[in-house]
Amino acid sequence: MPRDTVHLQCTECKRRNYSASRNKKQNTTKLALKKYCRFCRRHTLHKEV
Repeated sequence: MPRDTVHLQCTECKRRNYSASRNKKQNTTKLALKKYCRFCRRHTLHKEV
């Protein structure tokens, strides 16, 4: 199964806070989730790097 680990970066402070796995064969778009950033101290959009 071609699951790869990707890192999620905060769009506000540009820090890499989270890692996630996704199937790159089935999902060709980049992952974007609203997660809590402990440096910004609020929920921000985190995009795949």
